[in-house]
Amino acid sequence: MTTPNPATPLNVFTVEEYEAPTGRSGTSWTKIGVAFAHHDGPGFNIELRAFPRNGRLVVLAPSDEDRQLKERAG
Repeated sequence: MTTPNPATPLNVFTVEEYEAPTGRSGTSWTKIGVAFAHHDGPGFNIELRAFPRNGRLVVLAPSDEDRQLKERAG
């Protein structure tokens, strides 16, 4: 993955561990917002469409696949 441009919004996810009825455990990642570099200095503005139930947020740069989809959409 390449280093993101500071003007590129970052993806914000909530991550939850779960156990299926079969006894198998897993992790669910749900995108709930975006983060933008703060224009006045260090920091970020974060816009959420939902709040995590467990209070855990993960902020990641867009994947190469995300960037390719955006480029195709024009």
